[in-house]
Amino acid sequence: MEGFIAKTLPRITAIAVRMLGDRAEAEDVTQETYLRVWRKAETWTPGAARFESWVMRIAINLCHDRLRKRRELALPEDFDRADGAAGIEDQLAGEDGADRVRSAVQSLPERQRLALELCHFQELSNIEAADIMEVSVEAIESLLSRARRTLREHLRSDAQDLIETFEQSRGDPT
Repeated sequence: MEGFIAKTLPRITAIAVRMLGDRAEAEDVTQETYLRVWRKAETWTPGAARFESWVMRIAINLCHDRLRKRRELALPEDFDRADGAAGIEDQLAGEDGADRVRSAVQSLPERQRLALELCHFQELSNIEAADIMEVSVEAIESLLSRARRTLREHLRSDAQDLIETFEQSRGDPT
C-alpha cells in the first residue's frame, strides 16, 4: 500500500488543489480518500475500472462534496462587504498573467476543468481521463475542446499582455 500511496499522492493532491483552490482542504481530501479506499476496498470491482482510476474517482467525488457544501454556505449575492474589501473586479485588475490564466481555468464548468486537469496538468491520456471521469473518450475530447475554446475566448483580450508577461518571466527582451 505504501508504494501505491507514494505513486498516487501527488496526483490526487494536485487534482484536489485545482478543484478546491485550497491546499489545506486538498490535503484533507487526499487523506480522506485513502481512508475511504481502506474502508471500501472490497467494493472495487476488478475489470470495471483500474484500481487507480477508482481511487481518483473517490477523490473527485469528495471534492464535489466539499464544493457542494461551499455553495450551500455561500453568502447571498446582495451581501455588502462591511470591511470595504475590494470586489472581484478590483482583485482581477491587480493579478499577473498566471493568475489571470488560473482564474480563467477556474471559471470553466466543473467537468471541463476536470478534463483539462487530468489531460493537461496531470498528463493522463484521454483514455485514462475518460476512465476516471466515467465517460467515453469522445466525451473527454468534447469537454477538452469546449474548455480550450472557452479559455481562448476568455483570454483573447489579455493575449498581448500575457505574451509580454511570459517573455519577461523568461528574460526575453520585449
